[in-house]
Amino acid sequence: MTTNVFDLTGKAVVITGGAGGIGSATCHQLGGAGATIIATDVDENGLARLKGELESRNIRVHTYVGNTSKEEDVIAIFKAISNNVGIPDILINNAAQGIHTPPQDTSVAEWDRVMDTSLKGYFLNAREFSKLILKARKPAAVVNIASIAGSSAIGRGNFVYSTAKGGVIQMTKELAIEWATANIRVNAIQPCSVNTPGWRRWVETEGEKAQVLMSRLLQGIPLGRVAEPEDIANAVHFLASDASAMVTGVILPVDGGNLAFNAGGNLGLY
Repeated sequence: MTTNVFDLTGKAVVITGGAGGIGSATCHQLGGAGATIIATDVDENGLARLKGELESRNIRVHTYVGNTSKEEDVIAIFKAISNNVGIPDILINNAAQGIHTPPQDTSVAEWDRVMDTSLKGYFLNAREFSKLILKARKPAAVVNIASIAGSSAIGRGNFVYSTAKGGVIQMTKELAIEWATANIRVNAIQPCSVNTPGWRRWVETEGEKAQVLMSRLLQGIPLGRVAEPEDIANAVHFLASDASAMVTGVILPVDGGNLAFNAGGNLGLY
């Protein structure tokens, strides 16, 4: 009999930033594969909406409101998860913040806000998750949502966000090695631009420059489109499942070929 290595029945998944575009798509994807969803977010209304959507599909879901950048919130959430749900099997670090401020104009407050959510928050959630897993002596998986910005500079005031995502990439590799003997796999996804509500709002703020911006973005993506949240969720599903049982310390681009494409190259010219 063939085993479905993508089946997540009996698994509990913690997803930070669960109410956002990538987060909610991931909740639907993993919940549809049988997982119990544990979504965290600062957006209480967004979590309520997500809970209703998942329950309408008969997906088991628990939601917790909290700020991933605050140690006390993360500790309290994982304590509640342990008491109310049990020991989770999978952690998806997804919550993040970004700004578009030139380096010379970036304030310490802006730096701290982005770093606290997009890097420190990943550490805090991974730390509290690992404490439960190591005590239970069970295999587990962590998937961090990084970005192509963590490997290649994209300008446009992404300085702090890109620096944070570079940190996420190295954190992923370090944790993969630290926890390998405990059979905790740690990998990351590197998306290009993703068609989420937040991304669309940012494009709209560019006003008349939006068309030029989109043209420039697409010139750097050989597949000719930005990613959809479901593209990221599908890759997360792979890394969270037994289909990737021998995969750890990997940074997986989901970018339409962006990182492979030399800036001086041309598309479609033979």
